[in-house]
Parts: sequence; C-alpha cells; structure tokens
Amino acid sequence: MHGADPRLVLGLHRSRHHRDLLTAALDLGVTALDTAAPYLGFRSHAVLAETAADLLPKFTLSTKVGFFPGAGSAEHSLDPVRLRLAIERAARELGREPDTVLLHNPEHSLTGLSPADGRALLGNACTALADAARDGLCRAWGVASWDTRSLGMVRVEDLPSPDVLMVRAGLLVDIDLLDATTVLRTTWQADETWGMSPFGGGHKKVWKDFNPRPFLRPPHDGWSRFQAAFRTAFHLPTASAMAVGTDDPGHLAQLVQALSAEVDTAAVSQYLRALHGHRQS
Repeated sequence: MHGADPRLVLGLHRSRHHRDLLTAALDLGVTALDTAAPYLGFRSHAVLAETAADLLPKFTLSTKVGFFPGAGSAEHSLDPVRLRLAIERAARELGREPDTVLLHNPEHSLTGLSPADGRALLGNACTALADAARDGLCRAWGVASWDTRSLGMVRVEDLPSPDVLMVRAGLLVDIDLLDATTVLRTTWQADETWGMSPFGGGHKKVWKDFNPRPFLRPPHDGWSRFQAAFRTAFHLPTASAMAVGTDDPGHLAQLVQALSAEVDTAAVSQYLRALHGHRQS
C-alpha cells in the first residue's frame, strides 16, 4: 500500500553537491538520490561523477530531462529527439545509467495548447522515455510535475503509463492542485507516486506560526514541527517516497527519524474536508 513504508529521497535541487552530504545520507540509510540535468547550472551530473563516482553505485538514482540551456536561461522542450539525447548524455556524464528518468515539468510546454495538440506532444515525449527504458538507458521512467492541472487537460489514459509520478506534496499544496493530482493518478495509473517540496519551497515562517503535530498520532510532542510537516506530506497526496533537499546532515537525520512517526489519517481526512468546504463556501 502506498505510504505504508515511507522512503526519503535526497533531492539535490538547491544542494551544493558536497561529498560529505552523500556519505552522511548513506550512513543514515538514505539510498535514494534525485537530481536533474539543469541542477547546479547544468553541471549536476558531471559534478556528482567527479566528486562521488565511487558512491553513486550505492544509490538508486533518479534524474530529470526536459530543460535545456537557452539564450540567457533554461528552455523547456518535449521534443522526443532532444529528450533521447539528454538521457544518453545523462548516462555518459554520470558514468552509469540512472535508475529512473523523469520528464521534467511538461506543463511548461502544454500551456496554451489545445487538448489534442497537448496530448500529441506529451504522448511523443512519454514514448521517448518509455523507449529509453526499454532500450536499457534507465530501469524506469516517469513524470515530475510541479503543477498537475495542465496535465489533466489532456487524455493521459491513452498515453504510456509512467512507472513514477512525482508531484508537489504537503500542507502548503492548495486543494485544487491536490484534487488535480488525485484525478491524474487515478487516470494515468502510475506504479508509484513520489512527493516533493514538502515544506513548500523553504517557507520557514509558516512552520513557526502553524503547528502540524496534531496530524501525527499521539504522543506527538517529541516531534518537531518540521518533522510533523514532513511526515504528514506523505498523505497529501498519498505517496510512497518524498524527495527533500538539504545540505545539513543534522536536518537529514531528523527527517529520517520522522519516518517512524505515525500519521493520524482521520485528521488528514478532516483537513481535506475542511479545504473542500472552504472552497465551496
């Protein structure tokens, strides 16, 4: 069952990619690592290979493709040829095939398109990733979406079904987005759902003003607010893994510890009902 055995994935979005963080993660039993081609100024793959080539085989490694260097900034593309080349390049730069390759925020390319055009564009991109997995360039493929509402505008049920769907998760995700993700998961039937950004992109003041510990089963006073927010995120939406970024081994250790906390699912359901009620009022 999703969420029964929660896993922490060390995300490298804002990370400095220091070797000591990777060794600390392994010491804590964190063996899943998530990065993307554009991270660290499009140097993430190469830096990981340069600084931690001996450590990478100890991780299950996911990366994302779909953003490319552009004139002054990154540009997004769902062109299947560019995606295939990006996957091949990722394997070369990392010195190994990634375990999972995710299509990075495809909604950037779907905005403004008709449902039919969007379906064709997304379908070709998904086929490129599915073909890469079939050809041994990765073991699994999926889609990472910051805003799943655009994906719901196309008929994804007729497209290749991803192994992984990675979505925003947590108490700071609004109900419209949570509902869109629920519909997308049901329609697309991905094998796994992973959450990301459980703290809402680093809005620390929120957790000073709001106490999420009541979402945990008592006794919950021993958990910090960050730990409670992190653990609850596995149920908003239901996810088997959560990608979270940090450069602080101490913070990482606290999050690993929080995996053993039990979430009060009745409290989460009540919270969702309240959000729906507030939207309708």
